[in-house]
Amino acid sequence: MSFLLRFAPDTLGTPEETAPLPERVIAGNPRHLTWNLETLPDNALFAGVWESSAGAWRVDYEEWEFCTLLSGVSILHEDGEPAVRLTAGDSFVIRPGFKGVWEVVETTRKLYVIRLI
Repeated sequence: MSFLLRFAPDTLGTPEETAPLPERVIAGNPRHLTWNLETLPDNALFAGVWESSAGAWRVDYEEWEFCTLLSGVSILHEDGEPAVRLTAGDSFVIRPGFKGVWEVVETTRKLYVIRLI
């Protein structure tokens, strides 16, 4: 077993298809594809690739998440803070307690590492 995991686009496999809960959707009909490539045995850390079509929905983070956008345009609207526009190449952390709206302007694909707190 190798201790190196590459996130190669041609080896992602079949994604899980999901959507935000209907009561959280603010605009559009966003659909998500998730290729979870790593889950630690304690189920407290996940890493992979996520993609969403256009739309906007309320989010309420209880987890810690590191992201790098690979493509697309999204805007994060944190309650009480100025909106932040994110594009391909941007990296960021969303900390537990973040509440607001995730808006996908153009289909967005990101790398993620999530740590459950």
